[in-house]
Amino acid sequence: MKNDSAVVLFSGGQDSTTCLFWAKKHFSKVYALSFLYGQKHAHEVELARGIAERAGVEFHVMDTSFIGSLGSNSLTDTSISMDEDKPEDSFPNTFVPGRNLFFLSIAAVFAREQGAFHLVTGVSQTDYSGYPDCRDSFIKSLNVTLNLAMDEQFVIHTPLMWIDKAETWALADELGVFDLVRNETLTCYNGIPADGCGHCPACKLRKQGLEEYLSKRNR
Repeated sequence: MKNDSAVVLFSGGQDSTTCLFWAKKHFSKVYALSFLYGQKHAHEVELARGIAERAGVEFHVMDTSFIGSLGSNSLTDTSISMDEDKPEDSFPNTFVPGRNLFFLSIAAVFAREQGAFHLVTGVSQTDYSGYPDCRDSFIKSLNVTLNLAMDEQFVIHTPLMWIDKAETWALADELGVFDLVRNETLTCYNGIPADGCGHCPACKLRKQGLEEYLSKRNR
């Protein structure tokens, strides 16, 4: 690698906040990059800004609102009621087509301009909710494509790829940011910080993992 700077795709949620502090542990210079893509829970970006400031990390926001206008999904279209459970025969309607493809591609261009060639994202195949752009095969494929597209040697890091939500809570605890992640992040698709609304898919997954981790920790 040319240096040890990294760009973290940062939403201010549980996963990306854990990845932000993971990156701070592994790289000497870290940039946090958030996206405004037309999401109904856009308040997450302001919370992300605050967390980045506390972490001493340079914070940037990209306007990618075109993503929300490309297809129908319940995260960007107020007329669509959100799936609370994953349908058996299709993607959940919280899936935003192309989101991680666009985010990582834009992040790579941004990173190149900063002289950074490490990208960190909180996708997970263990708890991927049926989103195809959270799978390891997609990340590996895109990593090759980005390197070919810009004739660079980017490395996409996915610290959460093979761990579940309980193990993600454990990692946050190990990194010393358990309370911050629990009380100050926004994972909820309805835009409610900390424990959230309790019934959207993101809140259910977060709560289940937290309860499992606390049960193990308190034994």
